[in-house]
Amino acid sequence: MSDSDIFKKLVTLPDDMKKEVDQFIDYLRSKTIVGKDTKSRIKREAGLAKGLIQMRDDFDEPLEDFKEYME
Repeated sequence: MSDSDIFKKLVTLPDDMKKEVDQFIDYLRSKTIVGKDTKSRIKREAGLAKGLIQMRDDFDEPLEDFKEYME
């Protein structure tokens, strides 16, 4: 299949489907880049969610719903 064949099909699609095709092409390109070169991956930074998640003081306490199973 040539590029011109793909383009001819693309031109006939409605705009919303063209947007989906564009997103899928971006996905395929990123998948190819990551697959060939692992150094191109985006490094995650630790601590970005700091302060967004809080645990309750009684987190480790048994739940009332399971009290009968704990005996």
